[in-house]
Amino acid sequence: MTRGRVRRAGADQVLVALVWRADTLLERTRGLLGRSGLGVDEGMLIPRCGAIHTFFMRFAIDALFLDRQGIVHKISANLVPGRMSQSGRAWSVLELAAGQAARLGIRVGDRLLWEETQ
Repeated sequence: MTRGRVRRAGADQVLVALVWRADTLLERTRGLLGRSGLGVDEGMLIPRCGAIHTFFMRFAIDALFLDRQGIVHKISANLVPGRMSQSGRAWSVLELAAGQAARLGIRVGDRLLWEETQ
């Protein structure tokens, strides 16, 4: 998986310091399965995705649905295991630990940028 970080457009503030981008079919299929949770500074970006599920996961997440420009169109906060969420306008989904979207002050209409790191 490619590693990167997410920041708010127009600001130097890094919102999430460690974000994995799931590019391959295997990475997308596995997603966060098998993990016991996400840290407050971790996330997963799933490009070319407009719907996700939390079946077989062990923890709740916040799912941020982004368009091609990184604009947040929908936030599914505290999505518990066994649920689904989708957005017809989404091009990618950023998954964060439950409660992180609110803690970071992320709102619908914000533009988020993913930057690859080494």
